[in-house]
Amino acid sequence: MNDTAASFSPDPSHAALAHCRVLLTRPADQARSLASAICAQGGEAVSLPLLNIVPVHSPEDTQRVRSRVMALDQYAIAIFISTNAATLGLEWIENFWPQLPVGLQACAVGPGTAAVLRQLPWPVHCATTGVTSEDLLALPVLQQVQGQRIALFRGKGGRELLADTLRERGARVDYVELYTREAPAHTPVQTWQLLQEQAIDCVVLTSQQIFDTFHTLLQQGATALDVSQDSAPSALLGLQQNLTLIVPSARVEEVARRAGYPHVRNADGADDQAVLACLRQCPATPIDPQEAR
Repeated sequence: MNDTAASFSPDPSHAALAHCRVLLTRPADQARSLASAICAQGGEAVSLPLLNIVPVHSPEDTQRVRSRVMALDQYAIAIFISTNAATLGLEWIENFWPQLPVGLQACAVGPGTAAVLRQLPWPVHCATTGVTSEDLLALPVLQQVQGQRIALFRGKGGRELLADTLRERGARVDYVELYTREAPAHTPVQTWQLLQEQAIDCVVLTSQQIFDTFHTLLQQGATALDVSQDSAPSALLGLQQNLTLIVPSARVEEVARRAGYPHVRNADGADDQAVLACLRQCPATPIDPQEAR
């Protein structure tokens, strides 16, 4: 676990998050700024990435992206569903378009994605109500799209609601799939032990896929650590009762509550500021390793 989990020490001079021990699960390079902000406010942060972003690399995949990006002047709108999509998408666009096509507009799923897109001089529309497909679909610019071509920058797989709804509204939607998502090879026992040894009380889970990976690791770890299979559910329940989960949307909140987590807070976003604001409202309730077992 030492080669994948990283701890960050708190700054005791600012105590907004004093005694709060937070597990960050987003990709390692994306967790650093949030970890630093948590520590600057007196908390402690441990990074355990539960998602890796891997750019597409096969000849077929890269050719598909290249052809869509080279034809960007045929599109009215480019939608980016994550900061990863925005970061990788801009790399592709800047390689082929020294100047953006005239009239092209961008839509971002949240403020973090919008901030990346605003590096280029084009209109960027951002949902202010949340970070879901439903929030994007409520943007005024996406209401009257009959006959328009829309490029949807994303990773492979994911929800189809956004594209399906835009097609129902009369748009032609083409996917520009830039990356795949992979779960790092943390073992269930390692994950369970990290939560106990670090006395984690808050876990930041910035997507449903990350939540699913986390929950599966806890389920499997509870079984592996108990001699009796019958006691595994009670061990998991004890751990769930002691954790506060920070999630990015009401949809993921509902999934987490159905899975048995009573303390779930919706940050209404996955950017650092949204997560920090939510963390400031969370009571520090460190795990008692014996009670969790």
